[in-house]
Amino acid sequence: MTESEKQKKLIIISGPSGVGKSTICKQVVEKLGAFLSVSSTTRSQSESEEQGREYNFLSRQEFEENIQNNAFLEYAEVFCNYYGTPTGPVDEALAAGRIVILEIDIQGALRVKKVRPWVQTIFILPPRTKDLRQRIDGRGRGEDEETKKRRLETASREIAAAWQHYDHMVINDDLGQAVQEVVDIIDEKLKETI
Repeated sequence: MTESEKQKKLIIISGPSGVGKSTICKQVVEKLGAFLSVSSTTRSQSESEEQGREYNFLSRQEFEENIQNNAFLEYAEVFCNYYGTPTGPVDEALAAGRIVILEIDIQGALRVKKVRPWVQTIFILPPRTKDLRQRIDGRGRGEDEETKKRRLETASREIAAAWQHYDHMVINDDLGQAVQEVVDIIDEKLKETI
């Protein structure tokens, strides 16, 4: 596989909290047989989450040791917790010829673009802002009102930034249609290498 072919296979999918990006990513991975990078985080693990499935849950000390060892493609502190993308599994999957999807926020995406400017970026938008509020309320993460308010304020800033920095925007009004749009975008990028 040439470097150019590898470049077409690294995809970032972002979107505000509650927009449905995790669900979209999982379905895209199933349809394309892609590799979904599992991010590391210092946030607390919820009862429904499994170590290594949704995240690699690390202590703050473990995360900071990984930072010192340059083990992250990108990392950021968001809502008082670290989040980061381990470099090793991403590079291994690309070397094996797989499509690699990074489900990361805008901060992370912009950092990845600095080191891998050829990455393709897709931003998932809500149909309306009120839909985001309903989804955040319905996730059952036990967040207080102040945290929910911060998430909505952050979402507004992220959406504004995404229009400037992302290659593609997909509205998640209908899940099946949104998944198909993301698959079509990735397929189109892969065809450019042929």
